[in-house]
Amino acid sequence: MKIVIFGLTISSSWGNGHATLWRGLCKGLARLGHDIVFFERDEPYYAATRDWHTLPHGKLVLFKAWNDVRQRAHAALYAADAAIVTSFCPDANEATAEILDAGRPLAVFYDLDTPVTLMRWQAGESIPYVPARGLGEFDLVLSYTGGGTLEALQALLGARAAAPLYGHVDPDAHHPVSDREHYRAALSYLGTYAADRQEKLERLFVEPARRHPTERFLIAGAQYPSDFPWTENVFFLDHLPPAEHAAFFSSCRLTLNVTRAAMARMGWCPSGRLFEAAACGAAILSDEWPGIDEFYTRDREILIARDTQGALSALSASDAQLRRVAHLARERTLDEHTCHHRAHALCMLLERASVTSLRRAQPITQASSRY
Repeated sequence: MKIVIFGLTISSSWGNGHATLWRGLCKGLARLGHDIVFFERDEPYYAATRDWHTLPHGKLVLFKAWNDVRQRAHAALYAADAAIVTSFCPDANEATAEILDAGRPLAVFYDLDTPVTLMRWQAGESIPYVPARGLGEFDLVLSYTGGGTLEALQALLGARAAAPLYGHVDPDAHHPVSDREHYRAALSYLGTYAADRQEKLERLFVEPARRHPTERFLIAGAQYPSDFPWTENVFFLDHLPPAEHAAFFSSCRLTLNVTRAAMARMGWCPSGRLFEAAACGAAILSDEWPGIDEFYTRDREILIARDTQGALSALSASDAQLRRVAHLARERTLDEHTCHHRAHALCMLLERASVTSLRRAQPITQASSRY
């Protein structure tokens, strides 16, 4: 297949989780023999932090304004088998109109932020990347989260067919490496600042740091405010490029996963960082959300904490216990959660949708959720 994608970004991993996901997925698709064209608006803040300049397994088209690239997009769509628009794509409406006008390619919407989308829709807010009439004109709607979000996409936004396509990890980029002293920590956390994660982050990271003043704690991520409750033993990295993720996760004794509030409420929301950490052989401590047991077995492949005491209990585990948890999580990840698994799942979903016209589309259910 030839697949055209209109996304937020693939060229810069700064302040977003979209880029790393698309890099792995495009690699997996290319490995299966598919051709990819990725259209991305050349935003200044991504240009300044760009850590990918070409798409090794396809074509990356950077543009300043939609009118500058419309003809090229038009030509690509008329030669395409499938076209995907993502959440937070700044030109989503224009791209959607172009896809529907072209008629030939399978029209797909991939929501990498489904709980946020649904929350804003229910609140009556304008969502720039969702057509005013909803998602009913797409042949297939993919969601980064599963569970009840699939039914909500159909009931609230009119999706004809909805299926989960979860995050993943590229095992070639994320694997155990030699540890580095400046990344060593009793507990680490990699994630962009988000206000709706702050309360959990304080309970599961900041407070344990206060109670272990002689231990080193490490946060890496963008957009943290100056009034964040730093302590003397909490160290900070403003931006950690993907090339450094393996060393970061391989160097910590334990790493934390914290889920955004809207996603945690709906569940079935594993982040890409979760799979990255596991693939790198890190022992993971996570907040709890519905469906987490579908991805990792608690107390065997992952540690779960609801409060500060739970985090302190995880920190008190022996090195042997943490190594065992990390080893089992890495095995599970390589067996089920790589970019190659997700690329294969995406191809099956596209093939299934392609044999069903828009008028006759039937819901695609949780049967695909293990991918």
